[in-house]
Amino acid sequence: MTLMERVRAAGNADCEDERPEAAELAALRAQVQELVSVDDLALQARDNPEKARNEVKSACRRAFEDASWSFTSDVRRRALVSRLLDSVFGFGVLEDLLGDPTVTEIMVNGPARIFVEREGALELTDRRFSSEGELRSLVDRMLGPLGRRVDEASPMVSARLPAGHRVNVVVPPVALAGIVMTIRKFPERVLTLADLEARGTLDSGLRTFLGWVVRARRSLAVSGGTGAGKTTLLNALSCEIPHDERIITIEDSAELRFLEHPHVVGLEARDRNAEGLGEVTIRDLVTNALRMRPDRIIVGECRGAEALDMLQAMNTGHEGSLTTLHANAPAEAVARLTTMVRYDADLPVDVIEANIASAIDVVVQMQRTGDGRRLVSEVATLAFDRDLRRCQAQTLYRRRPDEPSGAWFGGERLLKGFVERGAATAEEVQRWMRRRCAPSVA
Repeated sequence: MTLMERVRAAGNADCEDERPEAAELAALRAQVQELVSVDDLALQARDNPEKARNEVKSACRRAFEDASWSFTSDVRRRALVSRLLDSVFGFGVLEDLLGDPTVTEIMVNGPARIFVEREGALELTDRRFSSEGELRSLVDRMLGPLGRRVDEASPMVSARLPAGHRVNVVVPPVALAGIVMTIRKFPERVLTLADLEARGTLDSGLRTFLGWVVRARRSLAVSGGTGAGKTTLLNALSCEIPHDERIITIEDSAELRFLEHPHVVGLEARDRNAEGLGEVTIRDLVTNALRMRPDRIIVGECRGAEALDMLQAMNTGHEGSLTTLHANAPAEAVARLTTMVRYDADLPVDVIEANIASAIDVVVQMQRTGDGRRLVSEVATLAFDRDLRRCQAQTLYRRRPDEPSGAWFGGERLLKGFVERGAATAEEVQRWMRRRCAPSVA
């Protein structure tokens, strides 16, 4: 049997235009499949991974005894075995991308088009799966140990991998061009405000100011679009929380990391199972967190009716809580929170906005620029105007993408509060104001 015949036997008759390595890998997999059941070994690997891998290696050695491999070097053979092991037990062609620290997101648009994000910019890679079946096998292998599945009856799934990466899968008929998978990676090391300053996300004056906001137990919301860096900033802000406080984190898919704080309790929402049971919503977790004696509650992302419970928590003694939400500006964040509250409670808009102004002290707006950079574009405080019966966003800080630092407007009340709450001394605030040309505190 020729090499191409083996490729066709493996169900890859349409890959004549693929790289020779892909064809060789398909041929090796077909030969190994004749000797052992690769799919069965992939399932057995959950209980005894070393034994399963050794069986595949043994089958590869037997396959290489075929005369068709006589001109293949030992180096090439080892590379093919390594790739086959990755495709059977690991992440296949995505293995090295997941191990690349410069890659922050992997986007698989069917078997032949794989994109990655580096430094906020998208790149089309030369990686590709040999077939839709290989991609589907990888999806099943990723979701199986998590107790999740995706099929025509349930064509969308979002889950967290053991390494902490978040994976989202959409399959036909919802996905028109085949299986679509997105993997969002998170850095092994938690970025601090100092790290974000070094990256240009914020300037030194804003870094100091936001540290004071957190330490003074002012409640804060980070708003922005998808991929703008909201969770990264939220995690950096959480590093400023004193170690003698108890933190409850609530997330749809766990992304926040507390590697140094000694007292963190993480809660994660759960989708309903195949029988339609077992769902635990963000709102359920917020309600339950109030019974867990939290000093601070951090909601990874506020997107629905849980907004009402979160605002009530912030207004009933849980100051200094943090959250994120999707919005294009602080003023729009108020409108979005109002809409989310009305998902559950038919309250007058002015009552909801009064609660928002009372609960949230500061809104930090994140922006992703055209070249992929993330930066804090605006910081605003919220105040309720009793004459207009509206919650107003008052800008404290604004920065354009082409500027190295931003401009400050007002903020006297907050600065006084930092001193009163012990987050900063009067001398530190005065030095900060002189250095940043901020207005003096009366």
